[in-house]
This record gives sequence, C-alpha cells and structure tokens, in this order.
Amino acid sequence: MKTLIGGAIAAILGIIGVVIFWSSFLTVLMGAIPPTLLLGGALAIYLGFDELKDEWRSKDKDFETSFKVEEVEKYKKEVEELKKEVERLKSKKEGE
Repeated sequence: MKTLIGGAIAAILGIIGVVIFWSSFLTVLMGAIPPTLLLGGALAIYLGFDELKDEWRSKDKDFETSFKVEEVEKYKKEVEELKKEVERLKSKKEGE
C-alpha cells in the first residue's frame, strides 16, 4: 500500500514539474533525443553485423562439410571395396 501511495505522489509531482518547467523539459528532451538515437543506431548496426557474421560462418561450415572431395572419394572407394567383398561372399556361399 505504501508503494502505491508513493507512486501516485511521485506521478502527481512529475506532472506538476513537467507543467511548471515545460521549457526546461523540452530543452532536456532536445538534448537527450540525438544521443539516444545515436547510441540506439550504433547498437542496431553492431547487432546486425554480428548476425551477418554468424550467417556467413554457418554458410562457410555448410560449404566445407558438404564439399570435401577427398572424403567423398575415400568413401566411394570404401563402398566399392565393400560391394566387391559382398559379391565375393555371395559367390562363396553359392559355391558351397
């Protein structure tokens, strides 16, 4: 209850202060808006650039993992060897 009463008193005093010191309030507002916009814009640029870097990294990783020619050739050879072995085992079993 004390918080509610204190908040109401602070809001009333704030409204009275803005009305009485309207020109000073506008001066402070004019001085505060440009730096706020500057800092907010700089933060947005930083976060956007960071997101782009993450996207580029993920694309690079996808490219690297999906196009490693040496590994593909190695697995192709291994598959061919296994096919030959399966055929050899099938022919051996049929010959028994």
